[in-house]
Amino acid sequence: MAKITIENAVLQVPEHATIPFIIGDGIGPDIWNASVRVFDSAIEKAYQGKRKIEWKEVLAGEKAFNETGEWLPEETLNVLKEYLVGIKGPLTTPIGGGIRSLNVALRKELDLYVCQRPTKWYEGVPSPVKHPEYVDMIVFRENTEDIYAGIEFAAGTPEAEKVQNYLKEKLHVDYNFSDTTGVGIKLVSEEGSKRLVRSAIEHAIKHNKPSVTIVHKGNIMKFTEGAFKNWGFEVAENEFADQTYTWGQWEKTKNSQGQEAANKEQKEAELAGKIIIKDVIADNFLQQILLNPRDFSVVATLNLNGDYISDALAAIVGGIGIAPGANINYKTGHAVFEATHGTAPRFANTNTMNPSSVILSGVMMLEYMGWQEAADAIVNGLSQTIKDKTVTVDFYNLMDDATLVKTSEFADFIIEKL
Repeated sequence: MAKITIENAVLQVPEHATIPFIIGDGIGPDIWNASVRVFDSAIEKAYQGKRKIEWKEVLAGEKAFNETGEWLPEETLNVLKEYLVGIKGPLTTPIGGGIRSLNVALRKELDLYVCQRPTKWYEGVPSPVKHPEYVDMIVFRENTEDIYAGIEFAAGTPEAEKVQNYLKEKLHVDYNFSDTTGVGIKLVSEEGSKRLVRSAIEHAIKHNKPSVTIVHKGNIMKFTEGAFKNWGFEVAENEFADQTYTWGQWEKTKNSQGQEAANKEQKEAELAGKIIIKDVIADNFLQQILLNPRDFSVVATLNLNGDYISDALAAIVGGIGIAPGANINYKTGHAVFEATHGTAPRFANTNTMNPSSVILSGVMMLEYMGWQEAADAIVNGLSQTIKDKTVTVDFYNLMDDATLVKTSEFADFIIEKL
């Protein structure tokens, strides 16, 4: 089995690469079995047998629990660490004690600090907005910090009482704590913030994107979200000064030379191909993606904001069923690509659900591997299939004159159009 490796921050991908996969729970087997046929067919047609993926199944979720008694076996983590790149279907969150979320556990164990979520509309996809074609963004969501660190204590517990007493007595926090108050801690570090924003800027440079927008709630949470914004601008100004133009520079010019001079300077930066680095308050950003989506390209934000923003953007372009995702550590090369929706257990084994989230996550994986020709073929086949209104039930219910197909049939039509 040929493994993907990394040397000097560059992936080394063999022609016949072994990729671990987690089939997923609920509808996972249905959508995976459809998706993997699309991947294999696209690679075969793009490279005529010169390149191939050898799929290696690893266990997580209900299937792992039923077979091993563990929700996330150590062997699975070891394989993902060893082979660097993997892909997964949706996983059940265990009820009760232990792991709070399998997805969060995977991100934490592999230090997958970037959650990357591209959002783009495909012609024919039903949308609740008038111009979904104006949306073309990629979200870089910090994946390891914020409230997702999971440091919280239930109301009425001794732990919550200890934290409350410390806050009141040692830090003189002005809040009326009670036995019904739960406590959570929000963590945002300089290191975590800077590596996330750095990755977003590097992506914008590599793919010739016009801007990076830092989204935050720093007007209220000044020392966490506000610090995230400030650290992000520091990265742009200190590490990418020749390739970016920040709002900080714009403000300085405005204050010293006036608004007109600042606008002229920014326009000159844009014409010179520099990436504009700006920031927007999170609640305003959720309005602006509806009102002025063309103003945004690459988005860098914290964990909770990124969760909200990614799902809101997905709704604009057809829903979470067509939203791909990736969890990446650009330093180590580790990456897990994933369906971003849930397991929908009542539809398990019905062969009815949309596999597009897994298919497009596979596209992201192929792009990450440098197999762009296969990735492009899949995007073309999928977009043509949707444009022809040959769709699964989620889109069928929102379209006029559409043809309803099963999950497996949807894959068949994509393969025909590769």
